Amino acid sequence: MEELIAQVTSFARGMWRFRWTGLIVAWIVGVVGAVVAFKVPDRYEAAARIFVDTQSILKPLMSGLAVQPNVDQQVAMLSRTLISRPNIEKLIRMADLDLKSESKAQQDGLIEGLTRTLEIKSAGRDNLYTLNYVDADKDKAKRVIQSMVSIFVESSLGASRKDTDSAKVFLDEQIKGYETKLEEAEARLKDFRLRNIDMQTGDGKDSASRLMEVTQALENAKLQLREAEQARDAAKKQMDLEKGGSPADAATQSLLQESSLAVATPEIDARLELQRRNLDSLMQRFTDQHPDVVSTRRLIGELEKQKAKEVAELRKAAMAVPSANNNMGPGANLAVQELARMLATSEVQVAALRARVSEFQARHAQAKSLTRTSPQIEAEAAQLNRDYAIVKKNYEDLVARRQSAVMSGDLDMASGVVDFRLIDPPRVSPRPVSPNRMLLLLAALGAALAAGLVTTFIASQVRPVFDDVQQLRASTGLPLLGVVSMILSDDDKRRERSSRVRFFLGTGSLLASYLVALVTVSIIAARQVG
Repeated sequence: MEELIAQVTSFARGMWRFRWTGLIVAWIVGVVGAVVAFKVPDRYEAAARIFVDTQSILKPLMSGLAVQPNVDQQVAMLSRTLISRPNIEKLIRMADLDLKSESKAQQDGLIEGLTRTLEIKSAGRDNLYTLNYVDADKDKAKRVIQSMVSIFVESSLGASRKDTDSAKVFLDEQIKGYETKLEEAEARLKDFRLRNIDMQTGDGKDSASRLMEVTQALENAKLQLREAEQARDAAKKQMDLEKGGSPADAATQSLLQESSLAVATPEIDARLELQRRNLDSLMQRFTDQHPDVVSTRRLIGELEKQKAKEVAELRKAAMAVPSANNNMGPGANLAVQELARMLATSEVQVAALRARVSEFQARHAQAKSLTRTSPQIEAEAAQLNRDYAIVKKNYEDLVARRQSAVMSGDLDMASGVVDFRLIDPPRVSPRPVSPNRMLLLLAALGAALAAGLVTTFIASQVRPVFDDVQQLRASTGLPLLGVVSMILSDDDKRRERSSRVRFFLGTGSLLASYLVALVTVSIIAARQVG
């Protein structure tokens, strides 16, 4: 520790020898630093704050009708990519900053400077953005921020409109293509139906279902024919018995009268049975108020009225049929007359049912012959219908989406889904934000003192002297026999004191000059704030 103290003391003594050189260097560096601190131009900050309101009341109202883009994400991406070269070039033209640029190099330097100094800061998730720019010219800084605000707003609206227009153009092209495909599919379907118009049915059933339905109707018609023939044969037998002279009692006559009222209408009965089955099928799927249910019930009512009318006509015709036996006179047996009427009615029913069976047999044969070729035709029809349905669905979806894109564009332009609110208009700070002259002066003072100390230390090392016995002995390695001390006279002591006073006055003057400069800067700053 003593050696370290001795070494430091030795360095201090050596530096003291060159104190005037260090003081001169400190003054030079201090004056230069002060001049530089005062010559650095003031820089003013222009700023503006913008709030982007993305929570429009029309957004939930138009949900499902118009496309709702992620506006928050778009605005965030815009804020990150706003400081780009095209936007900076546009800003330079808007703020008239290119008037002093005479060469390409100056233009590039101006763009790079603006890119470094322009700042866009986000206040988190509140969509609040702050635009900052620092420059020595107040008016220039304000023009730059005003232009930047305009570019910020226009870039968002322009991007939205450009996206909407691009979507419309794309959808229009797709719709034209699908419209052509839809027309081609409709033409193919029309040609197919014209070629196979004889095989088409309104109910949409296939050939197997139609064959089964015709077979069931044929079996029902045959059953009704057999019943009518048996009823006719029974009437003939009873009439033969009556003609043979067997008396008819009152019970037999009453039975015959009741039987004469049972008039059959097979065609209407078959239609009624078909409609009733259809009504049962509809009731399993729909309610009583469904249009198909109401229509089917109305048709059943009309068929029942028609059946009642035909039954009445057949009964009237049966009553008017003359007796088949010429031997019957006006006084003939009443039972024979009733049997004659029943026989005539039965003959009419048998003839009608034979015609009906013949018609159903022809239909059955035709349906059976069609089952050999209809599966291929039905498969072709199913393929055509499937292709047409797919093309039609895609076409309708594209038309709906185009309308949604149009509504989205109109909504964005008319109501302003994104609302830009200028919270703080562009303004320039009244006092410069840089440089901090007090810090610069303190740094210059520190640099001056450091320069003086370094100069004295270097000079003491360049021209060293030995002022200590032990240091001399250690450096030379020779034995030291004695030391001769220097005795100062009174004049030498006065000169030494005077030199010391002048040195301290020079150092104090340097510190006092900087203190005055700091006080001056503080007063000027206080006046600017006031």
